[in-house]
Amino acid sequence: MNESQVTRINVFRILLILIFVFYTIKLFNMQILSGDVYRSRAQDISRRTYSIPTQRGEIYDRNFTDPFVINRDAFAVFITPSEVPRGNMDDVINSVSSILNLTPDEIRARLPSQYLQLYQPVEIASNVPFSAIAALAERKNTLPGISWNIKSVRNYVDVGSLSHILGYVGDITRDELTTLYNQGYQQGDVIGKSGIERQYDELLRGKQGWETRTVDSRGRRITGRENVARVPPERGRNLVLTIDANLQTLVEKAIGSQIGAAVVMRPSTGEILAMVSYPWYDPNIFTDGLGSTDYLSLVNDPSKPFINRAIQSSYPPASTFKIIVSTAILSDNLFPTEQNVLCSGVMRYGNRDWHCHILPPGHGRLNLRGALGQSCNIYFMTVGRDYVGAEKIVTYARDYGYGEITGIDLPGEITGFIPTPQWKERRYHERWVLGDTMNMSIGQGYTLVTPLQMTSMVSMIVNNGKIYKPHVLKEVRDPVTNAIEMVVSPELMHESNIDNSVFETVRQNMRGVVSQGTAQYPLNMRTVQIAGKSGTAEIGLADRWHSWFTAYAPFNSTNPDDQIVVTVIIEAANFQVWRATAASAIIFQGYFANQDYEAAMRSLGFQYMVTQESQQ
Repeated sequence: MNESQVTRINVFRILLILIFVFYTIKLFNMQILSGDVYRSRAQDISRRTYSIPTQRGEIYDRNFTDPFVINRDAFAVFITPSEVPRGNMDDVINSVSSILNLTPDEIRARLPSQYLQLYQPVEIASNVPFSAIAALAERKNTLPGISWNIKSVRNYVDVGSLSHILGYVGDITRDELTTLYNQGYQQGDVIGKSGIERQYDELLRGKQGWETRTVDSRGRRITGRENVARVPPERGRNLVLTIDANLQTLVEKAIGSQIGAAVVMRPSTGEILAMVSYPWYDPNIFTDGLGSTDYLSLVNDPSKPFINRAIQSSYPPASTFKIIVSTAILSDNLFPTEQNVLCSGVMRYGNRDWHCHILPPGHGRLNLRGALGQSCNIYFMTVGRDYVGAEKIVTYARDYGYGEITGIDLPGEITGFIPTPQWKERRYHERWVLGDTMNMSIGQGYTLVTPLQMTSMVSMIVNNGKIYKPHVLKEVRDPVTNAIEMVVSPELMHESNIDNSVFETVRQNMRGVVSQGTAQYPLNMRTVQIAGKSGTAEIGLADRWHSWFTAYAPFNSTNPDDQIVVTVIIEAANFQVWRATAASAIIFQGYFANQDYEAAMRSLGFQYMVTQESQQ
């Protein structure tokens, strides 16, 4: 053996030794130093984790007797992308789409590209009928990766006008997931889209459970209790609302098929006892699988049934705004309350005639109490223009909460609008003139308020200057034991500096509206003493106006817990059918006499619903 051969052999030996040392170090690192990491990876490869759906919390009325929202079982269909052979995904989706009555694109929308390698099921259809499940079962061998399970879906029980309060749920969108991912939301989650379902989604949604199973190299489950790890789901909390189910039905029937809204609130706590907005919709269409046609018909409906008019629509307050002007007069002593103003039915100012529409011949001479009771435009236009002024009116309107949201625990509330001279100059490049002040003094012009804001205004009068935050959540309860976990306490939102004596006078004058003024019939009833104010808002039509009535009762009660505030707005679209005062009369009669709609109608006399015209 020559020297070169020896050299090659030595090099080969050294190379073998180095390779041996390298692999020894590598194995030592894998088995000893990083053993836990690789064992964990091996376990992950041999295990599959599946989510266990939870049940969303249920929603009840204030007495915890009438369920508004419960859960029912339904079939859901899933696809496990990793179980679909490569290249077969389109065939599987096309086959499943025809059975589920979905388009392939609708299914693909639920399978983002990052999900195509997942080992866990992804929901592609919910609330699937049994006939479709049977069809899938017949073709199971030709549909790899397809499975189904029972899950709970929302059932809105005889919801009617509660739809705007309760809202509805739907699958989380990509935009929502981007925002909420860090809060534990995942693709395929059901999330509240509106109303209470959205406002308190975190309480209602609960927590999903997890089940981890060991599988073999082909992905098949290995049986045995030791091969299964399970974390049970946690049900969502049950919510008890402030809504009185019987009162809600009464208000719903009192409004009837008129486009408008009504709010009933307890002024001493801010509890919403009833809230109706017509037209409403059936939130079950989002879970019943009725198809997009029903949804699109609602979206395109010119009466806009998805809008909660109690908090999402604003209107000129009309003569109800005279309460605010009265407060300004009384609080700042701007005009003697007993001094009369002559109403001849019309007054000339500028280049136009300003009319008193309630009584065209005129009311004669009226002081403040008589002017509010008879809703005299001439009085309030004169005093508002010459003694109060726009700035004072704006100040007191804002003190009452106008131009700001009330903070109710429902999404989508709007602020309404209180105009100022500065705003008009910026918006229209025009100076504020005294004619604008005259319009504002009688609740016309640019001023806009929501029915809930008007309810808060009357509540402030009842409470001697205090406004409590309106709310529809009363309690949160444990879903298993029904134990009360949280109670919503009254929250003081605003306290005015106006003297209590001013509010007392305003209350007396509002009582005069009902006892001997424009709202005497049908609201001056034996059942309960009512104090309030009506209004008809001009909208540019010669024969139609928005109809308002806002009031509280009992007027003579010393216990604030006995009192309620009722506000009704009937839009001009169907002004000739019903009126706000008639609907309010039914609500007060039914509530304080403990009567349903039909009994309240009989007590008041049916002719009120047909012939009684609301006066301004």
